[in-house]
Amino acid sequence: MRKMKAFMGILVTALVGVGTLAGFVWAAPPAPTSALIGRADFGPFKVNRHGSDDLGRPWEVVVEAMRGLTIATQTITFAPGAQSTWHTHPGPVFISVKEGTMTFYEEDCTATVRTAGEGFVDVGSHPHLARNESNATAINVVTYFAPPNTTVLRHDEAQPPNCSL
Repeated sequence: MRKMKAFMGILVTALVGVGTLAGFVWAAPPAPTSALIGRADFGPFKVNRHGSDDLGRPWEVVVEAMRGLTIATQTITFAPGAQSTWHTHPGPVFISVKEGTMTFYEEDCTATVRTAGEGFVDVGSHPHLARNESNATAINVVTYFAPPNTTVLRHDEAQPPNCSL
């Protein structure tokens, strides 16, 4: 018997004989865990803020919610090998990688890798998933922007036919 290290941190024990491999076990990747930090509904507003950054360069941001919006923030912890399911959101999602490294996959299998201190903006309108492909825990701080009075911030979706992760 020989122990082999398998994809996604699953330990596989295999009998290796004359060209055979026995005892291989497939298991679903672990799911991430989450904790809600806060959630609130905001009425209609428009913010137009301009100034300069720390280097004195001009900076501007405009945020407008014509009917208002729901904003929710949570932390999501991904153990090594953990991943979300394929899903969409009712509005854009701003993701800050607080710790570790995350890979974000779009429905066409395009991958974007972000490490601690980097952000990722997820438009939310198409199927995507998030995966920790490293050997260390990853923590994200996620802020959802959704239509007013939204109760469900994530909708599970089928795996896209052109992306077999």
